[in-house]
Amino acid sequence: MRPDTPAENVDHAAEAARLERTADLYPEDAEALLLRAAAHLELSGDRPAATRLYDRLLSSDTPSTPLDNPSLVRALKASNLWEYDHEAEARAIIDGVRMAAPRDPAPWVIVAEALESHDELEAAHETFTEGARLLVADAARPPQPTHPLLYGRHRVRRMLGLEHDEWDALADTLHSMPVSLDELHDPKRVWSLGSDDPADLEAEISRLRAELGAYRQALSRPFPVAMLHWPAGELAELTEAYPSLSAEYPSYDDHLASIEAALRELASSGTPNLGVVPGTVPSYEAFAASEGASPADPTLLPQYATTLAARGLAVTWPPQPGTACWCGSQRPYGECHGA
Repeated sequence: MRPDTPAENVDHAAEAARLERTADLYPEDAEALLLRAAAHLELSGDRPAATRLYDRLLSSDTPSTPLDNPSLVRALKASNLWEYDHEAEARAIIDGVRMAAPRDPAPWVIVAEALESHDELEAAHETFTEGARLLVADAARPPQPTHPLLYGRHRVRRMLGLEHDEWDALADTLHSMPVSLDELHDPKRVWSLGSDDPADLEAEISRLRAELGAYRQALSRPFPVAMLHWPAGELAELTEAYPSLSAEYPSYDDHLASIEAALRELASSGTPNLGVVPGTVPSYEAFAASEGASPADPTLLPQYATTLAARGLAVTWPPQPGTACWCGSQRPYGECHGA
């Protein structure tokens, strides 16, 4: 299912089953695929089945096969459990996520919003603040993935009637929609829906359209144009197993330089939504087998990259300021290939 498929046209149970089958074929991508399957099960109303998928993922988190983001899985499980009356277990998991202090903003946002949606506003405010203190700190321009932390904290503080602080002002600065955060997060907004004044109703419709536009922009982005990146070890294994591909990849440094150059050329031509997607030899060989082709065929490489991007595995290019370079060097992008 493409992200822009209308929700009313989706058979969520069937889509979840398809994603589970795909996860069995591509175990290296199982985490991302099963999380999407669980989301479809939640949308279908089968929350116990979604919990079983979260448990399946957590049980697979071993030293030999660790999850990429176990805190995210736990946060989603907690949010789901609370929705079908497993409050005590959900609270315990939320406490565990907060104690783990993950470095990814998504788990913080999910558990904070779970608390918020069940009127635990003080706890939600504490959770948003803990996440912001850890991941935003004093950054004048925090990375885009951390913005929902600041927006959520702003929203909860408005509902609690708290005065604006520096992070609220920063959230206002980062917010780019026509309607301000103060308007979107005004607790009294809903009162206007009962007004007999057409002007009040029209203003509220404009606010709701702006808010809906933000969600659609986040959820309905097209697949990125992704460049295939082989980490050093994978590239060595690939060219050793299939020597004919050495013509495509003369050296690892040339491989990295060609990716950056191609992305810059695409960006200068106006191509939007660019990305880099990492490949692995086992995954590539499985893809080639599914296509009935030889992994030595270089024309298969762009198809493989497109398939990985369609599974949501691409990393956005260029990286946000201050974040690590796409090449895996762990150096900031601006000091590495972005220099």
